[in-house]
Amino acid sequence: MTVPYATPSEQRAAQEVPAQRADHDRSLGDLVGELVADVQKLLRQEVELAKAEVREEATKAGKAAGMLSGAAFAGYMVLVLVSLAAVFGLAAVMPAGWAALIVAAVWAVIGAVLFVVGRSRMRQVSPKPERTVETLKEDAQWARHPTR
Repeated sequence: MTVPYATPSEQRAAQEVPAQRADHDRSLGDLVGELVADVQKLLRQEVELAKAEVREEATKAGKAAGMLSGAAFAGYMVLVLVSLAAVFGLAAVMPAGWAALIVAAVWAVIGAVLFVVGRSRMRQVSPKPERTVETLKEDAQWARHPTR
């Protein structure tokens, strides 16, 4: 808004007043619209954080499962080859049936140890996105008391 025959400083003052009023006199619809947009943005960010956390935990689970699979395959191969060698070696000293039973017992112990280690690693995987849950709690608390 320009005022005819006003000094430049008076013209600036006349232009600033409506701009200041516009900030204070915004409609309820504008405020609600901004609030909805902010909440939508916040929810999108929370969903992205949850996706990232789930991806991270899935990667951990995949690595643990890969280790368990690798241990199982290696155990199988070693079991077959070493078992045969051990059975033939012990068969020179005792009956072949007892030799095979002793070798099987040794591999059972090894398999149990691999199972316990793999299970403990799987228990370390958390399916719940901890950081997202924490930030959602903070957001809910802020929404209840936005002035704090």
